[in-house]
Amino acid sequence: MAQTITEKILAFHAGLDRVEPGQLIEARVDIALANDVTAPIAIAEFEKLGVETVFDRGRVLLIPDHFTPNKDIKSAEQAKILREFVQKHELENYFEIGRVGIEHVLLPEQGLVVPGDLVVGADSHTCTYGALGAFATGVGSTDLAAAVATGRVWFKVPESIKVVYRGRPGPWVEGKDLILYTIGQLTVDGALYQALEFTGEAIAELPMYGRMSMANMAIEAGAKNGIIAPDETTLDYVRPRARRDYTVFASDPDAAYVRTIEIDVSRIRPQVSFPPLPDKARTVDEAAAAGIAVDQVVIGSCTNGRIEDFRLAAKILKGRKAAPYLRLMIIPGTQEVYRQMVREGLVEIFLDAEALVSPPTCGPCLGGHMGILAAGERAVATTNRNFVGRMGHPESEVYLSNPAVAAASAVLGRIATPEEVVGEEGK
Repeated sequence: MAQTITEKILAFHAGLDRVEPGQLIEARVDIALANDVTAPIAIAEFEKLGVETVFDRGRVLLIPDHFTPNKDIKSAEQAKILREFVQKHELENYFEIGRVGIEHVLLPEQGLVVPGDLVVGADSHTCTYGALGAFATGVGSTDLAAAVATGRVWFKVPESIKVVYRGRPGPWVEGKDLILYTIGQLTVDGALYQALEFTGEAIAELPMYGRMSMANMAIEAGAKNGIIAPDETTLDYVRPRARRDYTVFASDPDAAYVRTIEIDVSRIRPQVSFPPLPDKARTVDEAAAAGIAVDQVVIGSCTNGRIEDFRLAAKILKGRKAAPYLRLMIIPGTQEVYRQMVREGLVEIFLDAEALVSPPTCGPCLGGHMGILAAGERAVATTNRNFVGRMGHPESEVYLSNPAVAAASAVLGRIATPEEVVGEEGK
């Protein structure tokens, strides 16, 4: 019987010929991942199990990225717990300050996740790796502890929703806009514990950085995972990076879906998601017409912290400055992204725009540090969540956008369209 890509990957890792939605399975994991917020809890639970070592020293990854560089004593102690665990168990993949990156940007870049993998991470945006054709999902720290000890985890096989994207996107429309629009259509719980499978000719033309933005935010519709079947674009990205062999899976043409959604991307304008939820998506034109003044702009995060995102922002910011009294934060996803920004002169453009260029960190995205909002302040951010208090004070507001809209908003000091800054032919 026909199966979806998600079902095939789960069946493969469970050692079964096939699985069905709703079935409970125990599956082998390829990567178990945690960060400086979630790993200390998982480590404490791991130690309660009484096992002597992790299931595989090369497949347990600890990435201190949320409160690093350490913002206070508590965050320094959390990072220390990771460091000591890594040294005790001689883990092979640990990325400390100066070598670290935001986990969901770093792992694909380093070739640590490959097509066909089953990845569990104690971070909800672990679903990013679905862009590589992997089944990747967030789990709780206790579940992660069991995975670190045994290399196995149980799942209920999710139903799948197919989202088919037709047509060609218009100016300044990125993968971020496709996913914000989609979440707006589905709502934040419209794909609860379901697999979101992205396909169609618009996806075939979408570069990897856009695909990663889309898979990253599948969780914002409540999805168990987001996934895109590997094609030549995927393999061109994976081949020079992959540290191990991989298996490419694809959905059968007659696979069953609980729902199929068709979206004409030619009708989509850049999106802005209004607070307090990612599904409050409106066109940038509507947002700009509202004249919403902003105090801070953040460009970066695991959603939009790749070199292409900063090239896009630099097109808007080159030769321009951030508006008076506005704080502009540029946060590359990894050290390599930072290095490439330097090589291409992007850092110079950002500094000339009077932006702060930060080391890689999750920082302001979760209200951690490096850009906390005060009461009444508003931010435009390329991050993935805009819940109440997400970036600071409960009376602050976060508006989600792509990097071009964020950069344009930084220049004009209000939510703005890219065309307002660079004209109709700017891209």
